[in-house]
Amino acid sequence: MGYERNPTTVEPAAGPAPVATAPERICIVLPGLGAGGTEHVVSVLANEWIARGRSVTILTLEEPGAVPYYPLHPDIEVRRLGVPPGRRGAVGAAGAVGMRVRRLRRALRAVRPGIVVSFLVRTNVLTLIAASRLGMEVVVSERNNPQAQTVGPVWNVLRSHLYRRAFGLVTMTKGALESFPAPMRKRGWVIPNPVDLPGAGRRRSDGRTLTAVGRLVPQKGFDLLLRAFAEVAPEFPDWRLVIWGEGADREVLEAERAALGLDDRVDMPGVTEAPGIWVDTADAFVLSSRFEGWGIVLLEAMAAGLPVVSFDCRWGPREMIEDGENGLLVEPESVAAMAEALRRLLGDSSLRQRLAAAARASSRRFTTAHVVDRWDEVVDAALAVRPLSRFLR
Repeated sequence: MGYERNPTTVEPAAGPAPVATAPERICIVLPGLGAGGTEHVVSVLANEWIARGRSVTILTLEEPGAVPYYPLHPDIEVRRLGVPPGRRGAVGAAGAVGMRVRRLRRALRAVRPGIVVSFLVRTNVLTLIAASRLGMEVVVSERNNPQAQTVGPVWNVLRSHLYRRAFGLVTMTKGALESFPAPMRKRGWVIPNPVDLPGAGRRRSDGRTLTAVGRLVPQKGFDLLLRAFAEVAPEFPDWRLVIWGEGADREVLEAERAALGLDDRVDMPGVTEAPGIWVDTADAFVLSSRFEGWGIVLLEAMAAGLPVVSFDCRWGPREMIEDGENGLLVEPESVAAMAEALRRLLGDSSLRQRLAAAARASSRRFTTAHVVDRWDEVVDAALAVRPLSRFLR
């Protein structure tokens, strides 16, 4: 099991006065601290909780030497358990699950938090098992569309049984929360992702870059985006498409790019060197996902003052975009509809300017301070329970 004070630091965020009545430690559990939406949100939450006077420990399943992608305050304790997720046979997978549970349980006993906040389905299940009879409240958070995300039949069964033990359930949209049975919704919170961009960089845009960001996996719909862009590319020869991200579908997408004759019009440069810097080179943003839990990169683009177009997928985009006012919403998974929306956006500079200004203004609803206030409600409610079993630790 690895432990270190994180060497990557940020200055404490400005916000409400420190919380004086929350001495107990918050323990966050997630698979890792790499590049991704959940990892971004965890870094924002942890940093802001430190700024508000709380104590925070993060437990990950990573190897001890893993380096976080997003900056963390030096007062955040990070413990890496050395049991990362990976593909294994049935016997190996069962053994790995057992090892993760044992190490999680050992770490929770050592940290002795007042509350545990776990992220992502499999990690939520492991955390609920590990925290059993330790006298600590567990809040689980779903970060995707439960109706569309595939986690496997065994994990689905475990989730349906074990989530009942959780103190509460946090989703990012009302639609996601309503996917769960009524008993699980009784202590449910809908809390959107906050928008948290680095300071303004030096714009290096040429005025003709359409940008997409996400893991190179089927969920993100980059195959649909390539086909839509191929339809309009001849009409807008000065525009390029840049898809930032990495994932298992890189070879498939590169082959599709070549088949569509887009090798000289579409770049796929991988993950950005630092979080959020893709906005410096973007002139318009597109979200092509088949489904989402929220779509944090869409909100980041809006906060950066970029005109945006998105599939109206479940869930998230409709809660950020009012079609025609601060962005364009497109029929889900329709290549023709996406191509038409791109044609409107790329061909009308005044439309881009109007949507960009409205997008920046509307994104203020999702400031870090406002969102963490909602998370504080969850944490304080769990800490107030004070079950008798706490004394069994």
